[in-house]
Amino acid sequence: MAVLIRGGQVLAGNPPSLSRADVLVDGSRVGAIGLALPVPEGTREIDATGRLVLPGMGNAHTHAGSHLSRGRVGSFTLEDLLTHSPANSGFRTPEDEYLSAAIGAIEMLKTGCTSAYDLYLAVPAITDEAFEAVVRAYTDVGVRVVLAPAVADVVFLQTVPGLAELLPADLRSVVEAMSPAPTKGLLELTERAIRRWHGSAEGRVRIAAAPTIPNQATDELLAGCARLAREHGVGVHTHLAESKVQAVESRRRWGKSIVARLAEHGVLGPGFVGAHSIWLDDDDVRRLADAGAAVAHNPGSNLRLGCGIAPVREMLDRGVSVGLGTDGSACADNQNLFEALRIASVISTLRFPHETARWLDADTVWTLATSGTARVLGQGGDLGAIAPGRKADLVLLRADAVFLRPLADPVKALVYAETGANVDTVLVDGRVVVEGGRVTTVDEARIYARAQAAADRQRADSAAAWAFADRLAPYVAAACRSAVATALPIDRFGAATPAR
Repeated sequence: MAVLIRGGQVLAGNPPSLSRADVLVDGSRVGAIGLALPVPEGTREIDATGRLVLPGMGNAHTHAGSHLSRGRVGSFTLEDLLTHSPANSGFRTPEDEYLSAAIGAIEMLKTGCTSAYDLYLAVPAITDEAFEAVVRAYTDVGVRVVLAPAVADVVFLQTVPGLAELLPADLRSVVEAMSPAPTKGLLELTERAIRRWHGSAEGRVRIAAAPTIPNQATDELLAGCARLAREHGVGVHTHLAESKVQAVESRRRWGKSIVARLAEHGVLGPGFVGAHSIWLDDDDVRRLADAGAAVAHNPGSNLRLGCGIAPVREMLDRGVSVGLGTDGSACADNQNLFEALRIASVISTLRFPHETARWLDADTVWTLATSGTARVLGQGGDLGAIAPGRKADLVLLRADAVFLRPLADPVKALVYAETGANVDTVLVDGRVVVEGGRVTTVDEARIYARAQAAADRQRADSAAAWAFADRLAPYVAAACRSAVATALPIDRFGAATPAR
């Protein structure tokens, strides 16, 4: 069915600018942009008077399973969060996972995000039934997604440097007895997901491989994920050097950086995406650029967990493709890319005092959330811009919103002032999925009510697991403080000066 979006101000071009135009959507793609367009009979018209027409933004990194745990995390480091993961994400049914994914997808649509790269994590391990539920949630709500089953064959607590020596005997015996899922089974699960779901929902669902954290992956798992990516033509996404603890542990255990280890096992390449990518040195950035790899920048989560400030300017200068993400709601609190836009820009100023040319300005971070994330998703030719032939993933924003009045530079207004509250209409693949600020594809109220009931039950069921994590946490924190005191030639906690 054709759709005519009439009378809006369309943000298009490079650099993007506003012009009054109509947008004709022919099936799933933009057919034409202009005034007085010939309109096929039976075309649905959408009055965009008083609206800005924007390309749908893309969320370069999130976690479907995390949204049910929103609001449970206080002043946690990344390692605190991982210590509490069994309590936060366990004790769930496949239907719980559906609800978690659905509320995240709804939030993304309602704040102008039409596509996402999702590393789906589950505790104690992903099942086919749970993964199917997440696929179903994204399909039902209508968000375009690259979905990757995030797997690990090394127990997290066994990767924290120095932790075993600090634990009392009873806790040490419990931690040493923990065993991961078998490598062969994790690779088989990933391959089943690719064979069954890659290209489903008329191509809106794609699948990728995801060794969730390289330090939690054996050489066999890394090599296996690289093999699956080559054989099936899919991407690989991982949490890359998110914390200094991870960077220190990689050098301690393997004598090399995380990026160097991934390169050794054939993981790097044009389809590789490293989320966070904070604790990288110049050689790591060079390796990523030379491999044609991409990075998912998550500034809000990086700050929330105290991980540091990623060297995005250096990556961009080297030619690394960078997209913008939120991370999951357990640690980022929301899925609002408008918030991430502002944080990405203002936090960059701290790394380069009075070097304004090196800051990430509004145009740069808008590009990260649109064409940058499109490249991260492996769909750079289809997404991230409004142009004939591109996918019709479009957002209509109320131009009379308080944050946009007066309107001078539209990109600056979107990055620094808009909150996402003024999204009125959203199309994905040419289909209207939000109208008048309400999702049209599912019953929002019913999903929220079911999600609240599921979260309440899971919180009660996980009380003992949470208490166990609380007992472990001081020892994990002490081990991490010791690791963080280790000198590295880079410092991502503040200004771009070497650690002393």
